[in-house]
Amino acid sequence: MERYSEKIMDHFKNPRNVGEMVNPSGVGNAGNPVCGDTMQLHIKVADNIIIDAKFKTFGCGAAIATSSMMTELIINRTIDEAMAVSNKTVADALGGLSQAKMHCSVLAEQALGSAIDDYHTRRKEADL
Repeated sequence: MERYSEKIMDHFKNPRNVGEMVNPSGVGNAGNPVCGDTMQLHIKVADNIIIDAKFKTFGCGAAIATSSMMTELIINRTIDEAMAVSNKTVADALGGLSQAKMHCSVLAEQALGSAIDDYHTRRKEADL
């Protein structure tokens, strides 16, 4: 059985920023077809700063913990700062992930990238 750090267990048992939001600035989706984990990330942006983030994740404890940590790491950051948050950043913030669970942090990074791409697309469409 996989042994998780206290920080991972805390984010799994008490996930932060769970849910979805009305009128998000961007929505990102990511999934891992091998393990079946999926994540949806909603971001709210004002003046180029992510002011809120919510997630819904279906997956193991590590998938939920990495999703929760990702939201904590990006709230109150600029879009550029958030784009610099990598899967390694998420894993390190949780005190490390085993090699077998690193794909969970990749899922969080992919969902963030997808949400930011969606935000940029929505902005371009609004400018038309």
